[in-house]
Amino acid sequence: MKKSALVACLLAGVTVSGTAAAADLAIGLKSEATSMDPQFHQLSTNTQVLLNIFEPLTKQDPLQKVTPGLATKWEAVNDTTWRFTLRDGVKFQNGSTFSARDVIYSYCRVPLVVNSPSSFTIFTAAILDVTADGKNAVLIKTDGANPLLPTDLSNLPILSADAAGAEAKVTYKPGGKCEGMGKVPQSVDFNSPALAVGTGPYKLDRFVRGSEMVLTRYDGYWGTKPDWDKVTMRPITSDGPRIAALLSGDVDMIESPPIQDLKRVKDAGFKIIDALSNRVVYLALFQDAKATAPSINGTNGKNPLLDKRVREAISLAINRDAIVARIMGGYAKAAGELLPPPMFGTNNRAVDKYDPKKAKELLAEAGYPDGFEITLGTPNDRYINDSQIAQAVAQMLVRIGIKTKVDAQTASQFFSRRNKLEFPMYLAGWSASSGEMSSPLKSLVATYDKEAGTGPTNAGRYSNPEMDKLLKAAMATIDDGKREAMLGKAEKMVLDDYGIIPLHYEQTLWALKKGLSYAPRVDQYTIASDVHAMK
Repeated sequence: MKKSALVACLLAGVTVSGTAAAADLAIGLKSEATSMDPQFHQLSTNTQVLLNIFEPLTKQDPLQKVTPGLATKWEAVNDTTWRFTLRDGVKFQNGSTFSARDVIYSYCRVPLVVNSPSSFTIFTAAILDVTADGKNAVLIKTDGANPLLPTDLSNLPILSADAAGAEAKVTYKPGGKCEGMGKVPQSVDFNSPALAVGTGPYKLDRFVRGSEMVLTRYDGYWGTKPDWDKVTMRPITSDGPRIAALLSGDVDMIESPPIQDLKRVKDAGFKIIDALSNRVVYLALFQDAKATAPSINGTNGKNPLLDKRVREAISLAINRDAIVARIMGGYAKAAGELLPPPMFGTNNRAVDKYDPKKAKELLAEAGYPDGFEITLGTPNDRYINDSQIAQAVAQMLVRIGIKTKVDAQTASQFFSRRNKLEFPMYLAGWSASSGEMSSPLKSLVATYDKEAGTGPTNAGRYSNPEMDKLLKAAMATIDDGKREAMLGKAEKMVLDDYGIIPLHYEQTLWALKKGLSYAPRVDQYTIASDVHAMK
């Protein structure tokens, strides 16, 4: 598929009609943000909400092109130094003036966030220094060439140093050793509107965990004013109640309407927007040779997942086309890679064909002719039809002799247990925040190293030192063509090793009242400030 074709797929289904809506907007979300701290959890359900309040130096448009945010322009001074020109005249929602001090404070705080489930240090680990360059710019020095720094910074919203209680001067030092930070607020403190202060189009009015988050328009916003005086975002994790809320008029827009209900929604006068996303749903397998794999029986204490033949057998046992057709209703695409081609760094790799006969042969070769018992962990409210997909995968694995029990729970429970390495195999999804291959490689399969900030979401503990070396070299290569080839080779190494098993790419769905418009995003975010009333 050519890039133009992918863009067409991403924007497919965008139609608008109707008349102007009221000044208030209510959105039904599939999952709830876990914190109002924009540096706590690198999770799309958090990011999509908090980007209404906080803004980074750079932004990404619906197709993940990097565009100006709180920085109006940027340039590489040399291979290890970037200069970002700061936007003039920007005020935080508490009235303080945005400056280089806020940038320095924000990047300093990242490694100081306690108990982050998916740390933002992956974006700051290579930063050696951040200093003011005159009144309206910052210089950022990195440990080696970092061609993706402008992209990485789009994932780091800027906090108000004043609201956080920083000293008059903040000095950047790597590894959370900055000076002038004052008493660093913890994530729970951001539930208060007095601390959750950004430069975005909306202010936090209140956050009631499990109930709603209410935003009000920030009249001092530097950019285009949003359409809504007030936005209420409600987590409605069950499909039935979310559809009911839309049909009854309790909300104006919902994420992820169930595929089986789309006809009913359309017949009721609502419109559906759908688009191919960059989110890959995948299986991760526990591969730490130095640790005991949990919840595996019938192997005499061995971890069968350490054997490449077993990992390949699991992949070949899965009928991806059947999952797409029967469970996803055609609103997905079988995946052979960690990003849909032709995105940056992909290989146009073929999807593994369903071959249970060969899968059984591989198990026998590996010494498991009678299979074994294993648990498959999964969320039941995070990805489209996630628990049903897990059940289908389990049934397919049973057919080749791997007796699989599904352990499904809410997303918050799942992520907590996953990060404690409680699952020998788990189903999850990943949306590339950078729109290119280094994102899934760095997070999902790079060797876990907390200090270096690599592999923060690699709870399978896959490790391939050769791939790590190639990935590191790619991320120090300024030339786009060379870097893309290196990333493609790194991904091929992982997939040839069956270090991770891609299943499918999600097709994202939204249901809206007529009179509203929304441009679908490849990253699947539902951003309230981008919802518009038709005129």
